[in-house]
Amino acid sequence: MIRFHRQFDPHMIRLLIFDLDGTLIDSRLDLIHSVNAMMRYLNRPELPGDVVASYVGDGAPMLVQRALGDPQDEEVLRRGLDYFLAYYREHKLDHTHVYDGVKEALAAIRDSANGLPRSMAVLSNKPVNPSRAIVEALGLGEFFASVYGGNSFPTKKPDPEGAQTILKQASAKPEEALIVGDSSIDITTGRNAGMWTCGVTYGFAPHTLQENPPDIVLDSPRELAQLFA
Repeated sequence: MIRFHRQFDPHMIRLLIFDLDGTLIDSRLDLIHSVNAMMRYLNRPELPGDVVASYVGDGAPMLVQRALGDPQDEEVLRRGLDYFLAYYREHKLDHTHVYDGVKEALAAIRDSANGLPRSMAVLSNKPVNPSRAIVEALGLGEFFASVYGGNSFPTKKPDPEGAQTILKQASAKPEEALIVGDSSIDITTGRNAGMWTCGVTYGFAPHTLQENPPDIVLDSPRELAQLFA
């Protein structure tokens, strides 16, 4: 069910910025496997999947830091991060898939523009190379003018730098843009950039949306298509 916390006119939106993990794709299992491969490499006990998933959203360095329990040893952190990134690079598409209805929703958004300029972009805290590789491999590349990751800018979400850069590239005003994500990080990013915000409850961190309620809440990708129909 679509829930509005603020009156919203989809026809005014010229730019949509999407989070990746937990919003467009279900990458949960590959992230869990990669974290636990790193834990085995460092002779640490593996973590439950739900725990690993709760650590996702702030980028690979923070994911590794949380998984290792915020160790003070910088060398352990470096070795862990290097191993995690190398392992994930090889296994990022073992189980990762596009959520049902996402491609149809993106097509509906694109087609509903009726010839008016409207663009879409991805802004993830995942490193940019695997982000772009996943978007292309899963057939989403045709929908996006750009794909940015957590190392594309000096700062990560929720800092607005990435969103502001995408706004400039699209020649869009903040009030003409909507950010879509599954966590409070995405909502805070949008707020910091002055954009409209949309939270999805089917992703990794729906409970965090209660901390920072978005303008719109969706329970499925299909509702995104309905929003712009």
